[in-house]
Amino acid sequence: MNPREAFLLSLDMADMVCQTYLGDLSDSDLMQRPHAECNHINWQLGHLIASEHEMMAKIYPAIIPSLPAGFAEKYSRETAGGNDPSAFETKEVLMATYKAQREGTKAALATVQDSDFDQPTGIHYAPTIGSLFALQGSHWLMHCGQWVIVRRNLGKPVVI
Repeated sequence: MNPREAFLLSLDMADMVCQTYLGDLSDSDLMQRPHAECNHINWQLGHLIASEHEMMAKIYPAIIPSLPAGFAEKYSRETAGGNDPSAFETKEVLMATYKAQREGTKAALATVQDSDFDQPTGIHYAPTIGSLFALQGSHWLMHCGQWVIVRRNLGKPVVI
């Protein structure tokens, strides 16, 4: 297995876990918080999508698709405490936007030569091209641990 295949496996595993947890959640379910001081799932999804876009577009601007107009602003730190569903995107829009960004990330990954994975990015929390790609799956997995709590609180079945 080469580095590209390993990163692709990591992205696909994170996608499978996250999509399994999100699959049967409704728009109203996405507005639930695992704890009063945590962000609701809808905001977390928008944050994850906007973060992936920001990181990947910094290095691969010609490959990563644009976000819908106003998307990043809806999912800024300033909006994290909001509870009005109309201030956020629907699950359908979130998932379509996620899919477009993830396809862009995978397209960027396909262009990377093995010797490039150690190249610096200028991003302090993802200092190399390799760490940038590793972060895309792990960031989603970090957040989806909170979704299990919401699922349990909603009485949803154990899916993984």
